[in-house]
Amino acid sequence: MIYVPNEKNDPRINLAIETYLLQEKDINEPVLLFYINEPSIIIGRNQNTIEEINKEYVEKKHIHVVRRLSGGGAVYHDLGNLNFSFILPDDGGSFRDFAKLTQPIIDALHKMGVQGAQLKGRNDLVINDKKFSGNAMYATNGRMFAHGTLMFDSEIDEVVNALNVRVDKIASKGIKSIRSRVTNIKPYVASEYKGMDTIGFRNEILLKIFGVDSADEVEKYHLTEEDWAAIERISDKYYRNWDWNYGKSPEFNLERRHRFPIGSIEVKMNVSDGAIKNIRVFGDFFGLGEISDVEKVLTGVNYNKEALEAVVKKIDLKKYFGNIENQDFLSLLY
Repeated sequence: MIYVPNEKNDPRINLAIETYLLQEKDINEPVLLFYINEPSIIIGRNQNTIEEINKEYVEKKHIHVVRRLSGGGAVYHDLGNLNFSFILPDDGGSFRDFAKLTQPIIDALHKMGVQGAQLKGRNDLVINDKKFSGNAMYATNGRMFAHGTLMFDSEIDEVVNALNVRVDKIASKGIKSIRSRVTNIKPYVASEYKGMDTIGFRNEILLKIFGVDSADEVEKYHLTEEDWAAIERISDKYYRNWDWNYGKSPEFNLERRHRFPIGSIEVKMNVSDGAIKNIRVFGDFFGLGEISDVEKVLTGVNYNKEALEAVVKKIDLKKYFGNIENQDFLSLLY
């Protein structure tokens, strides 16, 4: 096995590194990649992004939202979380074998004193039934990766806040996340490891997996300028791309209703390929003009805050609804 050193914290780059090593880099033996991300929500390939995140909180905290290649549920990453990825040939028997591909991690944790670490269910690693690692896999063209989180010293409250979706009526075919009780690993490590940060934890896990006493003994591949150019290209195509992160969400229907001083407004919309395909507006407000004019303007608009804000500015809201501010109507739509 070869280790690929990486000190980047941008999830849009780190997922691109993983994709590059999987799809484009010709390394004929298993590869181990670690990465530590800035605060971010990583969405499963088949999920509806809007359904999974607390949009207001994510925008306020400038949390990255990035869709990954693999399936499974949404996870929160921060600088207290270590992510691992084993990239290897698909031998026809390893895909979905989470027990096999998480065992090196479990063994390493046991050596660090975390005796209660174990696989539970299909793809979760737990300590005392509390989850510290979610795992997923992806395979393509004879290669695959198995990757997962290791919550070493994450902000547990942020995990809850960022993934705590506002209660709206959303109906879609997206794969929903199952919320679980979570824990950090740090309280369970042996005393000699309790003073380390996430980077120190990463370095120690590396030694345990390779069974060596020094990182100098680990076989490494250092990414070249040519590699980085390809990684940037992949990041632009996928992980920095709104169409990938949001537009790839499955079709969904959304209903929202709020009572303003001018009366109640309710919107029902269908969103497909990241854009509003159909929208109806109802309510007991007193307005002038046909509300269908508003519906027509909003139809076809990308379902993101910037696009909706630009369109709402062009609508004479006071004509159609009464004394309502742009931001109030925008908050109803998004």
